[in-house]
Formats: sequence, structure tokens, C-alpha cells
Amino acid sequence: MASARVEYPGPPPKFLALFLLIVDIQMLLYWSAAAFRELRPSTLPQDHLYNDYYNPIMVAWNWSFFPLDMILSVTGLVSVYWMRIRHPRWPILATFSLALTFCAGLMAIAFWAIRREFDALWWGSNAAYVVGALWFLARIK
Repeated sequence: MASARVEYPGPPPKFLALFLLIVDIQMLLYWSAAAFRELRPSTLPQDHLYNDYYNPIMVAWNWSFFPLDMILSVTGLVSVYWMRIRHPRWPILATFSLALTFCAGLMAIAFWAIRREFDALWWGSNAAYVVGALWFLARIK
């Protein structure tokens, strides 16, 4: 029985690792701030919070993204590590992370669009997740 040989897929698209690191670190910082805010409510200025921040439904909506964001962050960080060590399966993990990044960004944009609320920071960051994820998904071989 012959063993299957896994070929290295080639180099990742330029700036993919940087994109993943930026997204993943932003997610980890955001959730660290959100958790800290839960523990110490007076830590962030009111103008840095999304609309209806104290509405329990909005809080639940926000925290519903936590598992998705943590999975995309962990898989993104591991895929960056795998790129560095030339692990042959880095494209699979990077693709998974990018797909989750796309979904998280699109879900957030859809929610704020349905509510007809616009905040340049929220929309801009989530649009960057959607566009960046699509850009790199089309370039992973």
C-alpha cells in the first residue's frame, strides 16, 4: 500500500498572513474589551458603544458573534503559523477562517442595514472583513 504524499501548495497570496493577523488581533482585542466592559461597566466611554448597548436583546445579539469570532481568530492564527512552517494544509485552515470572517462581516452589515443605522467604524471594519475575505478566497490555490 503506497502512502499518499502531500505536496506543499505553494506560497500564500501576498499579504494574506497580514490580513489574517489584523483581523484576528482586532477580534481578540474587541472581545477582550467587551468582556472587560462586562466586568467593569464604566471602562469605555459611552460614545464608543453601539446603539442600544444596554438593551438585553442587543447584548445577546453582540455576544452571539463570540463563538464565530473566536473560531475564525484561532483558525486564522493557526493558519498563519502553518504558512510560516510550510505546513501543507495551511490553505484549508486559511479558507475556513476567511469564510467565517466573510460571514461575520456580512451578518453584522446586514443587521445594521436592517436597523437602518450607520456608523462608519462598524460598517467600515465589517466591509473590510467581507471584501478582504473574498479577495483572498479567490487567490488561495
